[in-house]
Amino acid sequence: MSLTGTDLVHLRRAVALARQALDRGDEPFGSLLVSEQGEVLFEDHNHVVALEATQHPEFAIARWAGTHLSPRERAASTVYTSGEHCPMCAAAHGWAGLGRIVYAASSAQLTAWRASWGGPASPVTAYPIGALVPGIVVDGPAPELEDEVRGLHARFAGVDPPSDS
Repeated sequence: MSLTGTDLVHLRRAVALARQALDRGDEPFGSLLVSEQGEVLFEDHNHVVALEATQHPEFAIARWAGTHLSPRERAASTVYTSGEHCPMCAAAHGWAGLGRIVYAASSAQLTAWRASWGGPASPVTAYPIGALVPGIVVDGPAPELEDEVRGLHARFAGVDPPSDS
């Protein structure tokens, strides 16, 4: 499935949440949960620097949805996120029975950006979400948002990415 105008609106909000996290000194990741009717039900950003390493917004979404939504509502919802889920968050998404995932930048992109900047590797191997959650509908990345997301991660890493990368 290709990204729609509505998808891009929600992805832009996820990127804005990522910027909010970065402005607070945290890693730039943001996500939101949207109902089948298009209502934003929950949104959050990373709190890994402020709190601890597992405080990812996608994990928070899975916990919130498991408490507040029926299994049918969870399956019909969509998670929009600035970056593809890490394995921990992908597993939480799968266990919660959440629906479609739409991301602005992939884990492969982020891994390549960090490597090109000489930054530290993730403590966990990045896998595509579908490798961890069989049958999940996943859409992304969003080329329209790639430069913006890369810029946020570059700022967090303290580097200036080349304008052509």
